[in-house]
Amino acid sequence: MFVPLLVARNALRHKLRTLLTVVGIVVAIVAFGLLRTVVDAWYAGANASSSTRLVTRNAVSLVFPMPTSYAQRIRQVDGVTGVSWANWFGGVYVTERNFFPQFAVDAATYLPMYPEFLLSDDERRAFLADRAGAIVGRKLAAEYGWRIGDTIPLRGTIFPGTWSFTLRGIYEGAQPSTDESTMFFHWDYLNETIKRRVPRRADQIGAFVVGIRDPSRAAEVSAAIDATFRNSLAETLTETEKAFQLGFIAMTETILLAIQAVSFVVIVIIMAVMANTMAMTARERHAEYATLKALGFQGTFVAGLIAAESLAIALAGGLVGIALTIPVAAAFAGAVGTLFPVFIVAEGTMLAQLAAALAVGVVAAVAPAWHASRVPIVEGLRAV
Repeated sequence: MFVPLLVARNALRHKLRTLLTVVGIVVAIVAFGLLRTVVDAWYAGANASSSTRLVTRNAVSLVFPMPTSYAQRIRQVDGVTGVSWANWFGGVYVTERNFFPQFAVDAATYLPMYPEFLLSDDERRAFLADRAGAIVGRKLAAEYGWRIGDTIPLRGTIFPGTWSFTLRGIYEGAQPSTDESTMFFHWDYLNETIKRRVPRRADQIGAFVVGIRDPSRAAEVSAAIDATFRNSLAETLTETEKAFQLGFIAMTETILLAIQAVSFVVIVIIMAVMANTMAMTARERHAEYATLKALGFQGTFVAGLIAAESLAIALAGGLVGIALTIPVAAAFAGAVGTLFPVFIVAEGTMLAQLAAALAVGVVAAVAPAWHASRVPIVEGLRAV
């Protein structure tokens, strides 16, 4: 018990200095964890994608539509088990600040392809029966206080006009990583209205969702689908759902790299602060370390005391920082609303935080421990 007690007494000798150092580590660890969680949230959609789903879009760009007649030809491709489609709507709810994804889908074929969206049988039937009905995720409904039966008005941007939908269901995610901040409504309702207003834009969709039997044949099936429409007026590009999601993330890759860089810079800064603290501590105790050596303790013992004190301080700050990351992340997720559909502090992030705290403790102790272990006894006793 002698060594742990000595380490504890040394760490608490200057309580204010130790407290400020621990607070600095806590702030750095929380910031590190929060920034890493932001990056994870960006990739949440790609990581939660299914290996049995492909996405077929226009080969030129996602903004160019394809005729719905493609669906029947895609169903005939070997390895395909089902086809559905979705159209990005881009409506505005009350004000532009209220952003959330809205998709017009072929509900009868779309919902079976997404078993991770859990919807009660009654709500499913009500949605399928109401042409102007809609379903939303639990998180989105909680954000705006919507209840079953409410009318949701959207002001169209891509499709001009005011569109009213009746909320018929609120789905929940099968997993914590499932997106619960999206709105779905009937593509038929959108298409029928477009036929009356702008006939030339009717019977066109933005992307097909393709179910496949064997994920190992994803590349083969994708190539077969694209070959079917080669040299047509709307050639296609088919890729896995994960690759499709990563294509959007690639547009903001520079931002993600910057966030990751900042997260490591925060750790490097607190590492420098911690190293300065331990250097000051070691200089103040030269006479004590020299006395220990005079009593027969080796230089490695002195170095071990400094390293243990540094690790104790860093570990204390790290554990408190990890504990605070979860409530801070929850508050941040509430503040940004539906900007991040999934915002969960992963176990890997917490392990990275713990590793960062330990690294701070080790690196901060290296120079002071090495110097203290090599100081001659006479020189150490002469220090004032």
